[in-house]
Amino acid sequence: MRRRLIQSTLAVVLVVIAVFGLSLVIVETRTISSSAQEWVDSEALRLASIVDSRLLGEATVNAEILRNQVADGQYAVIGIPGQRPIHVGAKPSGEVIHSTARGEQGETVRVEVPRSSVTREVGRTLLIIGLVALLAVVAAVLLAVRQANRLASPLTDLAETAERLGSGDPRPRHKRYGVPELDRVADVLDGSAERIARMLTAERRLAADASHQLRTPLTALSMRLEEITLTDDPDTVKEEANVALTQVERLTDVVDRLLTNSRDPRTGSAVSFDLDEVLQQQIAEWRPAYRSAGRAIVSSGKRHLQAVGTPGAVAQVLAALIENSLMHGGGTVALRTRVTGNQAVVEVTDEGSGVPADLGARIFERTISGRNSTGIGLAVARDLAEADGGRLELLQAQPPVFGLFLSRTPPLKRQSEDHPMVR
Repeated sequence: MRRRLIQSTLAVVLVVIAVFGLSLVIVETRTISSSAQEWVDSEALRLASIVDSRLLGEATVNAEILRNQVADGQYAVIGIPGQRPIHVGAKPSGEVIHSTARGEQGETVRVEVPRSSVTREVGRTLLIIGLVALLAVVAAVLLAVRQANRLASPLTDLAETAERLGSGDPRPRHKRYGVPELDRVADVLDGSAERIARMLTAERRLAADASHQLRTPLTALSMRLEEITLTDDPDTVKEEANVALTQVERLTDVVDRLLTNSRDPRTGSAVSFDLDEVLQQQIAEWRPAYRSAGRAIVSSGKRHLQAVGTPGAVAQVLAALIENSLMHGGGTVALRTRVTGNQAVVEVTDEGSGVPADLGARIFERTISGRNSTGIGLAVARDLAEADGGRLELLQAQPPVFGLFLSRTPPLKRQSEDHPMVR
């Protein structure tokens, strides 16, 4: 592209120089020739007037007297009636420019100058024009190179940016070039890079969340299926199968919730539900794991609370807190329910050492963990709680107390559906 820009600019300049330079040469050549002819004509008239004045005064007219009146390089021939022609100066060889003037006494004066003097003047003019044209070409080349670099370098950068986007590197460059059209392309590429980065982040986050959130339900489901294979009691098989179906429904709800949050974490499907049912379901699901670890899980507090949220999401939040206590806590895990203002609160606590002081303010950040874990569980739990208008907080670090706050007021949309006349 640089070569084409330079060639096109140079071609335009050469055409302009050729057109205007040729015209200028023709005009200057004619001007110099006309000026030389006019000068010779004036010299002939001047000599004729001198000869006239001397003849009228009956003075002598000869070559010696007129020699001082003829400039160097001129040749004059004066013809006086009844006398021999008077020659003044050296006769030029080759082509000449001449002019003849006639005086009042009948004399003739012919002045000649060599045309080589005009040729030299034309040559000097052509040299000046050529130097100016050469400077114009050099300036045009320099400007063309500068302009080509100004246009080609940004295009090369934009091509590299597009190639990086195609290779999976979505970092925006935020580089601008001072050319509106190129800056517009750079804006579009940077915007695309940011969108691709958000998409990749969402995909990675979805994969990490799914891996973390599905691990425990799948483990529990596997345990239920193992119980079914190890027993011949139809009632036990039926009971375990019903529990397994419930866990499958929870898995489906987990997947739907993860997909929803990956598209828009603010999107929720909150409804009014019985908080006791979710608590008892979680205690029943986690009691075998705690029993295997030699620990206990209990519940206390206010009963028959109605909370607003998505039951599956609330179950996942509680599961994350219970699993966190199982992995990092100690002793008995207690789930306490209470009411504060217009909110139902579920507190999850254990008898372990608690959250280290340096992690207290960052415990809900992704990849932040006090031990060798992913650091995803609490971050996902917080997102799930906030998606339905609730919140998850660390109320106390030592011993650890996590609080899940849920609204007790049904959603406005739900109220309108239950009472169509409400406006």
